[in-house]
Amino acid sequence: MYQPKFQQLTFENFHLPFGGKLDPENRWVKLADVIPWHVAETMYAKNFLSKRGAPALTVRMALGSLIIKEKLGLSDIETVEQIKENPYLQFFIGLETYQQAAPFDSSMLTHFRKRLKHTDLGALQEELLQRHLAEERKRAEDRGENNDGDEDGNDGPANKGKLIVDATCAPADIAYPTDIGLLNDAREKTERIIDKLCEMHPEGVAKPRMSRRTARKDFLAVGMKKSLSRKALRKGLRKQLSYLRRNLQYIGGLSASVPLTVLSKHLYRDLLVIDELYRQQLEMYKTEKKSISDRIVSISQPHVRPIVRGKAAAKTEFGMKLSISVVDGISMPERMSWNAYNEGCDLVRDIERYRERYGHYPESVHADKIYRTLANRMWCKERGIRLSGVPLGRPPKDVEKDRARRRQIREDEGVRNAVEGKFGQAKRRYGLARVMARLAESSLCVVSITFLVMNLDRLLAAPFLRLFEWLLLELDVIRNLFKWSSSRAAIECRSAMT
Repeated sequence: MYQPKFQQLTFENFHLPFGGKLDPENRWVKLADVIPWHVAETMYAKNFLSKRGAPALTVRMALGSLIIKEKLGLSDIETVEQIKENPYLQFFIGLETYQQAAPFDSSMLTHFRKRLKHTDLGALQEELLQRHLAEERKRAEDRGENNDGDEDGNDGPANKGKLIVDATCAPADIAYPTDIGLLNDAREKTERIIDKLCEMHPEGVAKPRMSRRTARKDFLAVGMKKSLSRKALRKGLRKQLSYLRRNLQYIGGLSASVPLTVLSKHLYRDLLVIDELYRQQLEMYKTEKKSISDRIVSISQPHVRPIVRGKAAAKTEFGMKLSISVVDGISMPERMSWNAYNEGCDLVRDIERYRERYGHYPESVHADKIYRTLANRMWCKERGIRLSGVPLGRPPKDVEKDRARRRQIREDEGVRNAVEGKFGQAKRRYGLARVMARLAESSLCVVSITFLVMNLDRLLAAPFLRLFEWLLLELDVIRNLFKWSSSRAAIECRSAMT
């Protein structure tokens, strides 16, 4: 079964399986044909208004590398290494020939995320969707199907299709925030700022007394305990607030002789964030409140906000809240915000966007309980749209009608599960479970790229899904024929017996 080979294979004897040419059936070759690069080119060129400087890298290289990173779940450095080693990936980012050197440095991915705005990526997804709808309409015309008409009694086309909407949170890559931990982190950063200002003082000045070791011990005495009383916690917060207040006063005194412009951009930004953090923590301490508007939970990422979701694993998540809509397996981000909002207020806007994309209202909208407000129910009823869930009023007394109503509710819940699957796919398969980007605009770009990759995978799998749907239809026909033949045989048997 096994024959040993003592001759080592050399690199010169290694032959490429595709004979020196790329395989047209490769997934990256097919994916490159689906993406409308010219649409992204128009938007990407707006970032380069000046005619001076070195030529910038193409949009295909920028967008293609970000798609590779999200699709394979790689880091920035590993993405560049994979591109350097794989000829299909080099073709995907627009290189004309295979090269052994890296096409760009891994730090360029940060600039790509800054240049590709989430609004531009949203427009790119709209273009992908319109292309897909045009192909579906052409395929329907070839089959001789007519989907036009007015069957709902309203002006315009009849309501068709199912719209699924829901919201979730994309957690950011930050440590779990606590008040005592945030104050300790702010105190340490202000100590570094004071050291920097003392070094840059023109006459030289001694560092003020800051009690660093004592402040560190006071923090550990509170922060390292598993169970802590309310009195001990407030005592620890009072001490950290006093240390931080004294450091901010020292910085204010030093700024009279040393301008704050000597600080680096990151230290100056941290100082502004710490000043607002101190104000918020002091107000919550005095009023004994546990929440405040626009609460800062991370000094390095001050744009991150707490999002209360009420889930079993984590009732509060820290990151971006986003709403999506799902139609025929294609998920479109409808709203992305760092602040918490009521997603039920966006239902009318999501339905109107559905009408702009498809030319008609949906036949049914499948949403969570928070969307089923009285105003949304009345708005959908006026337009002939059925909103999923338990209808208002008492259940019908007729047994058959009540049974049909319950069956419809179960079917609607089964349809709505598709959006939960999309969230699971984005968080388990891709990077939506923990957004590693640190800047606010870069995080929006990462989330948009995630849904773009998911939609591209869905479009590539469309032929297989159509074949699967055709098989299901054939099975339904066979099942109905079998039921008809069985009932026919039973009738003939009864007639023979009589």
